[in-house]
Amino acid sequence: MRILLAAINAKYIHSNLAVYSLKAYVRAEEEIQIAEYTINQQVNDILMDLYKKKPDVLCLSCYIWNRMYVQEIVHEIKKIMPQLIIWLGGPEVSYDSKRVLEELSKVTGVMKGEGEETFLELVRHYKGAPKTLADISGITFRDEAGNIVENPWRPVMDLSLVPFVYEDMEKFEHKIIYYESSRGCPFSCSYCLSSVDKSLRFRDMELVKRELQFFLDKKVPQVKFVDRTFNCKHEHAKEIWRYILEHDNGVTNFHFEIAADLLTEEEIALLQQMRPGLVQLEIGIQSTNRQTIKEICRTMDIEKVSQVVKEIHKNRNIHVHLDLIAGLPYEDYNSFCQSFNDVYAMEPDQLQLGFLKVLSGTDMLSKTAEYGLVFHDTPPYEVLFTDWLSYQDIIVLKGVEEMVEIYYNSAQFSASIKRLQPYFKTPFGMYYALAEFYRDQGFEEK
Repeated sequence: MRILLAAINAKYIHSNLAVYSLKAYVRAEEEIQIAEYTINQQVNDILMDLYKKKPDVLCLSCYIWNRMYVQEIVHEIKKIMPQLIIWLGGPEVSYDSKRVLEELSKVTGVMKGEGEETFLELVRHYKGAPKTLADISGITFRDEAGNIVENPWRPVMDLSLVPFVYEDMEKFEHKIIYYESSRGCPFSCSYCLSSVDKSLRFRDMELVKRELQFFLDKKVPQVKFVDRTFNCKHEHAKEIWRYILEHDNGVTNFHFEIAADLLTEEEIALLQQMRPGLVQLEIGIQSTNRQTIKEICRTMDIEKVSQVVKEIHKNRNIHVHLDLIAGLPYEDYNSFCQSFNDVYAMEPDQLQLGFLKVLSGTDMLSKTAEYGLVFHDTPPYEVLFTDWLSYQDIIVLKGVEEMVEIYYNSAQFSASIKRLQPYFKTPFGMYYALAEFYRDQGFEEK
């Protein structure tokens, strides 16, 4: 029985931590293969490669960026491999698994949520173990009569039981290394799938240190922590930051997603000691509108965030990436302009202007009628308009987003932007004017 775990990534430099964790957890079981592709490849090329691998069971990892691509592969591969058993997993299919099976008649089942133990039981099932699909927690499946059966979700596992997946670094040459030291999130942001998993767990610190040292010894260019709020447990964050400070190899960069207002003076002092390039921080601010922040169930002290970012910037040794989301409740055009100006004033190294994605399983989806929230039916389910923000507003903000990417985030026009800024009342006004100039000159069509 040949079982293949397939990942379709957004870019070649990405790797899929999930499929490697599933295979590593199965450990001694044989005939588990991994295949990684990208959405930039032709579907036919992937079909040919999958056919050559001759799997009996194909497990596909699904995210908003590859859902439609996976759907096409599922539809086409059953034509050439009609006996193939197909399973899907990942956040894009976990929270509406029944609907997924209703829409994709060629799929046998969906692994819901955390997958290591579920996948192990599925492997044993297909290798002849007596446990039936009806006995396996954490799946929704199609029985022999074609009926869709939803089994209970599986309780979360001890994160320290997941094996380290990077022993063979040749597989990950020229790719970003993703690493998790915790799972779950303590917060309840209404737009975020991480808020669904309240079982916050941490990997054993001695394991973490050994694994970080492995990356340092191998001089890996970048390790990107996928912990949803890395610094939600102070001792955990401080111990990891101390370790990478004390064992810095002069090469490796570590990326963390944090909540800035949770940082303590001790943690800020620790970060200020880092070599330039050792650490980069991503901070999701999303909005500075207090009513919006309250409505989306975020807990954030905006004044403290601003002060903390200023402190982090003092030594100019930490790359800071700040995020905004357009389309949130109670955020109209003028309010978003203010949020933009507030965040721009914090002088981030990168400012990401994103647009709300309305994801299955989130509280945001349940309030679409209340917010007059209209969004694309297909992935990535991006907002079209709300009671506060029109589609015309969205078009304007898309133009501003493009100008921010070209002139700010590229870091190629820093001096020009500083010279240009005094001619405009606000930073947003400057990027708006640039977008209008692009439109008037027809540059956006080229």
